Amino acid sequence: MGRYLLGIDAGNTVIKAVIFDLAGREMAHAGEEGHSRMPCPGHVERDLGELWANAKRVIRTCLDRAGIAASDIAAIGCAGHGNGLYALDREGEPLLGIQSLDTRATDLVEQWALESVGDRTAPIARQRPWPSQTPTLLAWLKRHRPELFQRIGTVFFSKDFVVNRLTGRRVSEVSDMSGAGLLDLAARRYDETLMAAYGLADSMHMLPPLLESADIAGWVMEEVALETGLKAGTPVVGGLFDVVASALGSGVSRSGSASIIAGTWSINQVVIDGPDLDGPVFMSSTFDRRRYMAMENSATSAANLEWLVREFFESEHDDGVSPFDAACALASAVVPSDDDPLYHPYLYGSQQDGHARAGFYGMAGWHTKGHLIRALLEGVAFGHRQHIETIRKAGAVFEEAVLSGGGSRSLLWPQIFADVLGVPVTIAVSRETGALGAAIAAGTGVGLFADFTAGANAMVRTDRHYQPNQALSAHYNRRYQLYQDIAEAMTPLWRRLSTSGDLGKGVDA
Repeated sequence: MGRYLLGIDAGNTVIKAVIFDLAGREMAHAGEEGHSRMPCPGHVERDLGELWANAKRVIRTCLDRAGIAASDIAAIGCAGHGNGLYALDREGEPLLGIQSLDTRATDLVEQWALESVGDRTAPIARQRPWPSQTPTLLAWLKRHRPELFQRIGTVFFSKDFVVNRLTGRRVSEVSDMSGAGLLDLAARRYDETLMAAYGLADSMHMLPPLLESADIAGWVMEEVALETGLKAGTPVVGGLFDVVASALGSGVSRSGSASIIAGTWSINQVVIDGPDLDGPVFMSSTFDRRRYMAMENSATSAANLEWLVREFFESEHDDGVSPFDAACALASAVVPSDDDPLYHPYLYGSQQDGHARAGFYGMAGWHTKGHLIRALLEGVAFGHRQHIETIRKAGAVFEEAVLSGGGSRSLLWPQIFADVLGVPVTIAVSRETGALGAAIAAGTGVGLFADFTAGANAMVRTDRHYQPNQALSAHYNRRYQLYQDIAEAMTPLWRRLSTSGDLGKGVDA
């Protein structure tokens, strides 16, 4: 059997391929940024042809950089962003890719809340409808794009599309399907009553065969081998919801351990032994036959810093310094003060309110660019804190967390997380935790590891630890309360702004 594992991570913005040895060392890495299309406000889509072209390119580049024979790769695992909606037509050709940043179904979710749809879905899926959720988007298409809805043959997720292109198989697996609210979580299977609650009783045929995450989904096809440099017949496992993969790739696999991901999404998750808690959480997922993830998530994390850097920093720094590093250096120079500005990280809405908008509050003439950057870093951490408080109220217990995602690469941001959350924070060595988690699943699927925990023990190493600064505890408690109070006050104004008749259309002079 080969000595290496290939992990592929298909995120909302970038697809990556990473080759690891069996000790978790990265042998080679390649990434390719994709393009989102926003045909109208709230709609965030991608071209599936571009996604597959990028996948083929990063696989071949990664193989070339590793300098190994394709036959040395024992197995391939894929991770990808959850929810959104990826669809093939009835002939198996790419049809539609909606990303998990999409908010087109906000009004439908509000209507369903009045109709108590969530009261019917939550006991089965342990989840209520939300705008970017896969069944919600499918129901929106049924109502508003019936001609497109009728062409759908298979509904699955971003990593499933990559698996399909590699192997020709139309399948999905339990972590993504449960994370999207499409499974009876306790039984870990599709459920007709659940689909009927979404108004999708006629759509059961769109759901593909369901695998365990480490099950073999198929094998690399001959034509794909020619295009990518892979060896035909290399096994490909079902893969993982990327947030679960990132948790696994950062060493979080045991009950009571916590994973925080500061990526495009704010992901906050705790491993629990069963599907039930004492109170509701935003999302629950299952990733092996014994354990579950209790999650509180929203599109309110490092995407905010990516936006700020893209719009205001990339053109300013051409001296070899990363614009992200330059931005964080300015924030590091700011001494925390009670009159610092605050920031709401709602560029793509909030979990609680699809109408919410991002904003800086409390700016004064003496504040600098560094103050605004630090406010953004703190605002994202406050959003994570709000989610973590919900998980704790539901009964999940943890005393420390592992931070991964783009936010973990900063030397400043993890300390802000530790201070705002009030728990020790650890950073894993690998920056590509999603790809590493997918590789661990691949290794488990072909018998290199007994289970996910054994794989994590073999492949994950720790880099840095951050202790919370107790002297800043009261400071951040005050600011967090202000953060919440301002959000409450802004809620009716956000609705007025986002429901304006001229939104996204321009105004005639």
